[in-house]
Amino acid sequence: MNEREVKEYIEQVSGLGIVPGLDNIRELCRRLGDPQKELCFVHIAGTNGKGSVSAYVSSALQEAGYRVGRYISPVIFEYRERIQVNGRMITKKYLCQGMERIRAVCEEMTGRGLPQPTAFEIETALGFLYFKEKHCDIVVLETGMGGALDATNIVEDTAVAVITSVSMDHMSFLGDTPERIAEQKAGVIKCGRPVVSAWQSPEVAEVLRARAAEQGSPITFSSPEKLGHVHYGLERQRFDYGDRKGLEITLAGKYQVENAAVAVEVLDVLGENGFPVSEAQLRRGLVKTKWPGRFTVLRKHPLFIVDGAHNEDAAKRLGESVEFYFTNDKIIYIIGMLRDKDYEKVIALTHAHADDIVTVTPPDNPRAMSAYELAQEISGIHPRVTAADSLEEAVEMSLLLAGREGVIIAFGSLSYLGRLIKLVEGPFGKAADKNGRSK
Repeated sequence: MNEREVKEYIEQVSGLGIVPGLDNIRELCRRLGDPQKELCFVHIAGTNGKGSVSAYVSSALQEAGYRVGRYISPVIFEYRERIQVNGRMITKKYLCQGMERIRAVCEEMTGRGLPQPTAFEIETALGFLYFKEKHCDIVVLETGMGGALDATNIVEDTAVAVITSVSMDHMSFLGDTPERIAEQKAGVIKCGRPVVSAWQSPEVAEVLRARAAEQGSPITFSSPEKLGHVHYGLERQRFDYGDRKGLEITLAGKYQVENAAVAVEVLDVLGENGFPVSEAQLRRGLVKTKWPGRFTVLRKHPLFIVDGAHNEDAAKRLGESVEFYFTNDKIIYIIGMLRDKDYEKVIALTHAHADDIVTVTPPDNPRAMSAYELAQEISGIHPRVTAADSLEEAVEMSLLLAGREGVIIAFGSLSYLGRLIKLVEGPFGKAADKNGRSK
């Protein structure tokens, strides 16, 4: 297989539907030699913050000299980002060879009347194979959508299970209350293995405590009471957490301090379970962490920020950051959403901060909501909204509306942000430089 054939195969499999449960991924991995059984994991579930916590933890573990696998979802720039070792994407050669091997196994399975493994199951199995091939000391593994029935949940050797912020998302699959969603996320808790959770609502915390007790697993919650002397900023943020003074991160957004606190708790638990990280390594890991698309500043004059807020809790946090950082600035939004997301709540929680809103259609996504539909929804509560025919038009329009001193914030589905980032850092950034604007 070549890269084009890999993409075509995944697209073809994606259209075949989903069979609930873990039987299929277990059978697929069994036929591949159960590579996951030779690996140790930090298993991360949650609604928001999974990627950021994963990035912080992976960075610190790398600083400590471990060979770190990382499995992320969704990706921003290209397909191979999903599977990484020490920050480097899976090689093109292994992607093609590994996928060819897995396709042959899938054909064996369907030939015997078993269901076709899903695209996510195939990608998860490929990740396990690659992490084993690269002799990873530890793998930081993000769930896809849930927890209990997520394809990643066939892993057994969990150094620590992590539950980031739990809120309403994927309700048709996971449940229609935070407690039901929490029950699904708590499925990653393994018998006797430690758990770290972000601070949660009392209802969600109770579900997690009950599941941990049932499994005989010690559980630690990050705590807002341990945070102190927080200095927020767009380029660097500084805070105390517990006995640690002056921790620093370069990821922007008020919520990133909370995510970093979760990562600190995770690293402390890992240190007690065979993966020590020194104080200096932890600090270097935090400050070196990069995670594109999460309140990321792309350029200045005008300030251009992208953020992957696409559900109720993330939109609430984005709104808090906008209000905090940009109280008296002219603000332009670019918004693109998927049809199956709770776009009404995202709009309701963010629209009041914007002077103008430009909507876009996330490209190449069958679940995309059209720019015109989204603009119609927004027009009922915001007077200045325009649908753009393309991402290029949206960027050009927003730059004109913002002028030199305004703020542009693009958010919504991560599926369009990668292409938007390339536009802003590429042709539009170069044009701005020629006109004498600083990036």
